[in-house]
Amino acid sequence: MNRRDFLKRTAVGVAATGFMALPEDIWAASTVRLTILHTNDMHSRIDPFPNDGRTNGGLGGMARRATLISQIRQQEPSVLLLDSGDIFQGTPFFNFFGGELEYKLMTQMRYDAATFGNHDFDNGLAGLQRQLPNAGFPFLSANYDFSKTILKDCFQPYKVFEKQGIKVGIFGLGIELAGLVDKKNYEATVYLDPVQRAADMVKQLRENEKCNLLICLSHLGYKYENAKIDDRKLAQQVPGIDLILGGHTHTFMEAPEKINHSNGHETIINQVGWAGINLGRIDFNFSKKNKQKINVAAVVLPVGQPVISS
Repeated sequence: MNRRDFLKRTAVGVAATGFMALPEDIWAASTVRLTILHTNDMHSRIDPFPNDGRTNGGLGGMARRATLISQIRQQEPSVLLLDSGDIFQGTPFFNFFGGELEYKLMTQMRYDAATFGNHDFDNGLAGLQRQLPNAGFPFLSANYDFSKTILKDCFQPYKVFEKQGIKVGIFGLGIELAGLVDKKNYEATVYLDPVQRAADMVKQLRENEKCNLLICLSHLGYKYENAKIDDRKLAQQVPGIDLILGGHTHTFMEAPEKINHSNGHETIINQVGWAGINLGRIDFNFSKKNKQKINVAAVVLPVGQPVISS
């Protein structure tokens, strides 16, 4: 999708929400567009899936994703590129290089931040520590306490980015590792309640950091039928998060889900499958005058197209 088509889609969203339609030049002069690009559960998929008749044949590939991201950056001045975990494990690239290639390529693509998935512990804390120098972006983790491990003081719970005067607070949440990851791989890492930690982050980022937009990078999973915490339950229980970018369940969402709170706040949840097949794009428009969010538009961008054989 080019910028003109995306602007048309955004204009439809504005009209539907009751905002006055403005000529494009006046609209652009009075608003700031923030573009969020996101991935999850890449699972060491460096190359596209082989186009041999299999499911997802011809899709994905980090070189293709890098090209798509570069094109969007040329069109949009304010872009954040984020990942929601499980970067590691799934192809021989991980078995041979232990995550080095994944981190180096993500650094070349200029990822701004990521969080951890359970498979990012597959080579243990020492394996993770070994690869961190290859990552030119921060890992954010608000509910893993590494203070009694070799990764003490390596990570922050959140980071604040500023784009054209809009302050964006981003924090990370990980899934409970016990029962999912071998104890020897996470050692003395302590899992903290994600609901409480999310509430702490909302308070910190809203009240102290004065952020205009709050994003949670989550590897909790989109939806479970049991009581296990997931993105939907998190959104319902913690008002104040604007956007939850999920992972773990490999959910291909055609459109984001919106959770509305009694105080009028809206939380958007999105996830784009797995293996880098899709790149998620969510555009927020803010008023330049008061920094208030005006509207949002979202689209799923396939990375590559399958070749249909005759």
